[in-house]
Amino acid sequence: MMAPFNRSKVDLEKLSSSDYKLSAVMLLFCLDQRNNWFLPLTERYNYLGVHSGQISLPGGKFDATDGTTENTAIRECYEEIGVKDGIKIIGRLTSLFIPVSGFLVEPFVGIITEKDPLFIANEREVKNIIRFQITDLLNHESVKDGSIELPGEAKSLKIKTPYFSLGNHKIWGATAMILNELKAVIKPIF
Repeated sequence: MMAPFNRSKVDLEKLSSSDYKLSAVMLLFCLDQRNNWFLPLTERYNYLGVHSGQISLPGGKFDATDGTTENTAIRECYEEIGVKDGIKIIGRLTSLFIPVSGFLVEPFVGIITEKDPLFIANEREVKNIIRFQITDLLNHESVKDGSIELPGEAKSLKIKTPYFSLGNHKIWGATAMILNELKAVIKPIF
């Protein structure tokens, strides 16, 4: 669900480690001042790359010095949004292969003990930090179908895909697929 309509299905069991670059993302549950749960998402800058301008989860490529992909998710959370201390990993979602960039993403679910944490966007990587309220994630009306126009050199290229609508942002692709799995997991709780 939430995959672009032309996305081919990938059997993770048939992937060899030479077929992908390992990475990890963090779905970080945070409480705001009004005790509403939200997830911080990042808006990328436009650049000449396949993930240009997209809304994403804090995360990135595994580095051998991380030791584990869980540590990668925590490190990237710190590097991209300035949050490191007080994160407790509470779960993990299904790994997801992204064919267009060759990343195998391992999504970790965390919670931060600090209320309404201060975020500091990485000036080089993050254009904006967006608070995605859990109530918006669970609202079935936030899911839309439409076209996404790809920025950069491929500006004339459009992809037909479902997406989460959040104000003037469209959350699609791997991020939407991961968020949709989280939605299914937490729906009975919220």
